[in-house]
Amino acid sequence: MEDVPYIALCDSAQIKRGGRGFRFVIERDRLTLPAFVIRHELGVSAFINRCKHRDLELDWTLGDFFDPEGDQLICATHGARYDPVDGFCLAGPCAGETLTRLDVVEIGDVVYLSDTRWKLNAQSTV
Repeated sequence: MEDVPYIALCDSAQIKRGGRGFRFVIERDRLTLPAFVIRHELGVSAFINRCKHRDLELDWTLGDFFDPEGDQLICATHGARYDPVDGFCLAGPCAGETLTRLDVVEIGDVVYLSDTRWKLNAQSTV
């Protein structure tokens, strides 16, 4: 396999459409934030794990971001619903706002962080 200038996050098989996401930690300029990558009908997307209504993580339990139908991301605290493709808040107290998206790519059987603004924290998964 050729060298890829991105940071490997997880194997593609670890994230199923509408299923559990993969959590990781990013950092830049002394700022450390939780993040996650999920699979949806159009591929994969990654976001900083922070609800736009309150500065709280979204998942119900570690890695559970989707509603029971596996169609939308849902905040465990306030029930805000987000589009899994672009992070746009579809309903709830933050309607009209958008989760902070991170650039990711899927090459072969691996999902990579391709967002050069961030690096993977030493404690990369939580």
